[in-house]
Amino acid sequence: MNTPVVVLGPTASGKSDVAMAAARAVADTEIVAVDAMQVYRGMDIGTAKPTPADRAAVVHHGLDLAEPADSFSVADYRAAYDSFRPTIDGHPLLVAGTGLYLTAVLDRLDVPGRWPDVRAALDAELDDGTDLDLLHTRLAELDPAAARRIERGNERRIVRALEVTIGSGRPFSSFGPGVAAFPATDAVLIGVRWPRAVLAARVATRVEQMIAAGLLMEVEALARRSLSPTARQALGYKELLDHLAGAVSLEQSVATIVARTRRFAVRQERWFRRDGRIRWFDIDCDPVAEVAPAVVEALRA
Repeated sequence: MNTPVVVLGPTASGKSDVAMAAARAVADTEIVAVDAMQVYRGMDIGTAKPTPADRAAVVHHGLDLAEPADSFSVADYRAAYDSFRPTIDGHPLLVAGTGLYLTAVLDRLDVPGRWPDVRAALDAELDDGTDLDLLHTRLAELDPAAARRIERGNERRIVRALEVTIGSGRPFSSFGPGVAAFPATDAVLIGVRWPRAVLAARVATRVEQMIAAGLLMEVEALARRSLSPTARQALGYKELLDHLAGAVSLEQSVATIVARTRRFAVRQERWFRRDGRIRWFDIDCDPVAEVAPAVVEALRA
């Protein structure tokens, strides 16, 4: 199998545009979406899923793997990746926004099991008003090493670490070297990076475009269905669900989406910048013009 090339970066960085330009330039390139929310069917606009035209032009993998009602984990993604990866005869081009998923497939992360009853109890605590800080403090008592690596505002990772620690009876951090290890790899990792203020402006523009493209209608359709806790917490969806429930105005909802997405982009950048294997490109104005040639070169190598 050909060596993977990875284009990575925070949301709104332009990595998907870079990947599409490179894939069009190099025959037999197939794109693999490495994104925790693009796996859900029907969650298209808010996850910036590739357009039908892009998917018709270039074969894509890693999209629409689950219903929004399904619980979908990093282990599920790794299993799906392991099933479709051997089918890629050409050049695999991974587009990564979810660092944990990339680590799972690239570095063969030792993925813990799942304990639904424990997870349900933790989710119920949050629904009942338990502060996330208290859960982080509980994690620090049970697994200090994991707590040091997980930010207090990262609900998904805190809950997951507690689920594994409580359910398995062993610390979450004990499952191999985990995300702190960056072993040698044949894969070529290319990062797209903007000045933080510029990226913040790009995030605001992207959210405006999503609203104009019909994100509210997409969320209205999803609201009539059962949604898993993970899907319900997705950026853009949680805030608009709150609006549809009458909790906040549309203007307040959109402002919260922008603020949360900006914070998320900072967390993504922090995750990726620990990895010394990444060749970073600091963008001046056009990520496609400035990065795609390097991706094309890597695909053709």
